[in-house]
Amino acid sequence: MKVEQISVFLENKAGRLAEVAQILGENGINIRALSLADTTDFGILRLIVNDRKKAKEVLKNAGFTVGITEVIAVEVDDQPGGLSKILKPLADNEINVEYMYAFVEKSRNKAVLIFKFENIDKAIEVLKANNITILEGEQVYNL
Repeated sequence: MKVEQISVFLENKAGRLAEVAQILGENGINIRALSLADTTDFGILRLIVNDRKKAKEVLKNAGFTVGITEVIAVEVDDQPGGLSKILKPLADNEINVEYMYAFVEKSRNKAVLIFKFENIDKAIEVLKANNITILEGEQVYNL
């Protein structure tokens, strides 16, 4: 039920994001989803890719600081109120969302939400109890 996300620390300067994209592309690694957050000095690029082990290896070899983080991918109908249906049971159970990002599966009219939780196992339990679809890692890597 858990998905491995690549986290890359980037200097906040022109060309660093392009360099990551180029390295991944040259190595046949497909980006399925991404999020970029920045501060004055650095950014954190969060990626879901089709081959996370290879991505980690090639980025480390290129001098980037790379980590793997466990997240959850949740599927919901791409319609108004979809996010609320997921967040309400989490809030009711006092589960903190550390961060999230989303993408849309156009072929299925579904949104996929990537969540990082303070307590990932409790979040999985609550989501399952509320009949919310949690995707397996391989499903997400191959979207």
